Amino acid sequence: MDISLKQIRYFIAAANAGQVSRAAMDINVSQSAVTAAIKSLEESIGAPLFERHSGGVSLTYEGNLFLDHARHIVATVDEAVRLPRRIRDDVRGHVKLAVSYTVLGYFLPSHLARFTRGFPNVEVRMSEADRPDIEEGLTAGTFDLAVMLTSNIINQEDISYDTLLRSRRRLWLDAQHRFLERPSVSLQDVAGEPYIMLTVDEASNTAQRYWNRSPYRPKVIFRTSSVEAVRSMVANAMGIAILSDMVYRPWSLEGRRVEVMPVADPVPTMDVGLAWSNGAELSPATRAFIDFMHLALSSDQSFGSGRD
Repeated sequence: MDISLKQIRYFIAAANAGQVSRAAMDINVSQSAVTAAIKSLEESIGAPLFERHSGGVSLTYEGNLFLDHARHIVATVDEAVRLPRRIRDDVRGHVKLAVSYTVLGYFLPSHLARFTRGFPNVEVRMSEADRPDIEEGLTAGTFDLAVMLTSNIINQEDISYDTLLRSRRRLWLDAQHRFLERPSVSLQDVAGEPYIMLTVDEASNTAQRYWNRSPYRPKVIFRTSSVEAVRSMVANAMGIAILSDMVYRPWSLEGRRVEVMPVADPVPTMDVGLAWSNGAELSPATRAFIDFMHLALSSDQSFGSGRD
């Protein structure tokens, strides 16, 4: 098996874009180069990585598994090149890190594992909390730093934040839904369908804000704090939902397909980043974590894949 880093980068670009042509433009190479890279990867792996359709490409089950490993490979190589080992070994101390539920479940673990391996003399003391407790803990000094949904921060007077990732929100629907035959879907269209409302990390509050800017309202049949419950209910054609690409996975726990498509009306992104107290003196360990996260995210600015 002879797989190059270039092939992996081209594959990630196609997965992020949802279209080979758009991926080629994003990374400034020819479309044929991206196509050839994907074909070579599929031959080496022995399984199709994408399903081709009129709207572009979407990951297969095998492609989704490979994407997680591909992102890890690229991030690890980038970190190895950009952070000399001697600098890592010089950093000592601890970081009192607060994390929100969604960040902990769908974003942070792989980055945290690499940070821990790269900075063996830094102890990360992690606590899960909701936004109000995180904001209070940052201002009180209980936490040095937080990885959280920066788009939800209320106390912007006392808290500084740095957004690392803007994850678009798209419509989730089952693989046989009639909307998939349409070129676009509006909030008016969505309002006519049974809707599954996610409530964790104030997701319902965010949804209410952008729905309130329209004359329509979702027909909510069920509210849940579980992303996996939403995924399963959508996959089983019980309703539809608008959620972030960061939490999107194309398969439910029962092995049923979840498709995605953009919403024509403005829907805000879900922003993830770092937050700390204004005026706080950040320790070398805390600054190392901030710098590491910037490096890690520079090679992977998008989450999710599927119909575009």
